[in-house]
Amino acid sequence: MESKTETFEMSVADGVSPRARAFERYAQPLLAELLGSTLFIFVGCASVVENVEGTGRLQPALAHGLALGIVIAIFGAISGGHFNPAVSLSVYLIGGLQLTLLVPYILAQLCGGVIGAGLTKAISTPQTYSNATGGAFAVVWREAQVWPAVLAEVVMTLFLTMTVCMGAVNGQTRGLLAPLCIGLTVAADILAGGAVSGACMNPARAFGPAVVANFWSYHWIYWAGPIAGALLTGLFIRLLLGDRAIRILLK
Repeated sequence: MESKTETFEMSVADGVSPRARAFERYAQPLLAELLGSTLFIFVGCASVVENVEGTGRLQPALAHGLALGIVIAIFGAISGGHFNPAVSLSVYLIGGLQLTLLVPYILAQLCGGVIGAGLTKAISTPQTYSNATGGAFAVVWREAQVWPAVLAEVVMTLFLTMTVCMGAVNGQTRGLLAPLCIGLTVAADILAGGAVSGACMNPARAFGPAVVANFWSYHWIYWAGPIAGALLTGLFIRLLLGDRAIRILLK
């Protein structure tokens, strides 16, 4: 860990002031996570609220996948392009995010979710907004659906966070196509599991419209499932799949 003196000397040597370095290390990533989450969740919620009859899950799948791929491509170099508390947790677990940034990242993402959902409400008619519960997840209505939905969220989030960690963080496998692969993973998950749980995979995506629309039915599913999926990703990569810098066994 760098001391304040070392940071100052480094800043002087490369011509960057300590204040500018601190801004780029802490404030700028949080702003990127806030803005990126806002844009992604706005597009996602709007695609559900304004879903054209007859398109089924195709319109939301494409909207979520394309929007996520774009915001990762434009903000990824600043913050890593998480926009999802489950992603931030999995990246932290494999050593790709500082502990001091984990909670601020999650708070920025949740705030972005609320802003994005609020913008969706602002552009929607009351009838279409109400019919779609503001883009909140309203797929699970009875107890028999709960555990299949939780399992679906765990597996789909595992797929997503594994794609992020292996495609953008792990040294052996990361590449320039990571934003495209991550966006396609979200689209594929929605097409595959949208009817089971809504295919959230992102507590911020669930939290924002739940707050704005005041719709909390089975909301816990969209925290428990993604968090469990992120923990499994961290376990698999730390123990088995990570490169030598990440893996804790058989280095």
